Amino acid sequence: MTIKVLIADDQMMVREGFSVLLNAMPDIEVIGEAVNGREAVERVRELAPDVVLMDIRMPELNGIEATREIIASEGDADGCKVLVLTTFDLDEYVYQALRAGASGFLLKDASARQLADGVRVVASGEALLAPTVTRRLITEFSKLAETPRLSSTVQAQQYGELTERETEVLVLIAQGLSNAEIASRLVVAESTIKTHVSRVLVKLGLRDRTQAAVFAYEARLVTPG
Repeated sequence: MTIKVLIADDQMMVREGFSVLLNAMPDIEVIGEAVNGREAVERVRELAPDVVLMDIRMPELNGIEATREIIASEGDADGCKVLVLTTFDLDEYVYQALRAGASGFLLKDASARQLADGVRVVASGEALLAPTVTRRLITEFSKLAETPRLSSTVQAQQYGELTERETEVLVLIAQGLSNAEIASRLVVAESTIKTHVSRVLVKLGLRDRTQAAVFAYEARLVTPG
C-alpha cells in the first residue's frame, strides 16, 4: 500500500527536495505541501495523508500547535501521523511536539534512505523513530519538568491498571527498544510483545509508542539518565 505524505515547511527548497526524494520511492507518494502550520491543518483535512512531515518553526501557526490540532481532529491511532522535522536533535521544541502528539522526529539533513525509512516507521506505528536519539531527547527534556505532569492519583489510576509484565514492557518502550529487542530481552515471542504493547496503549488511552514513552517519563516510571 502506498503511504501518502504531506510536507509542511516554510522553505521551498526543503519541500521540493523532500518531495523529489520521497516520490522516488515505489511505496511513498507526496500528495501535497503546506507553507505554514495553518495550511498544514487545512491540507490534512482535505487530503487525508498517512504521514505529515512537519517543520516546527513556521509562520501563522507553528508545528507544535499544528500537530496538536491535527492529532485532536484525527482522534485515534489509525489516523494521520506527524513526523517532526528539526535542524538539531536536541531542539527544545521537539519534546513539546512529542507531547502534542507527534509520533517521532527526523533531522533535516537525513539521507534519502533515512527519510523514507522514517516515514515508513511512523506510518506503521511499529516503533519509535531513531530510538536512541529519541530516548536521549526525552531524557534531556524530562529534566526540565520541575514536577511530574501527572498527579500521583492519576498515575496510580492509570498505570495501576497495567499488569507487572505490561509495566515492564512500557518501561522498555520508553528506553527506546523495538518490539524485537523487547522480545529478546524478556525471552518471549515478538507477537506476545505486540499484544502487550496494544494493551498498554488501550489501558492508558494513548495513540502510539511515542506517547507511551512520554507517559513513562512524565509518570517517573523511567528516570532521566
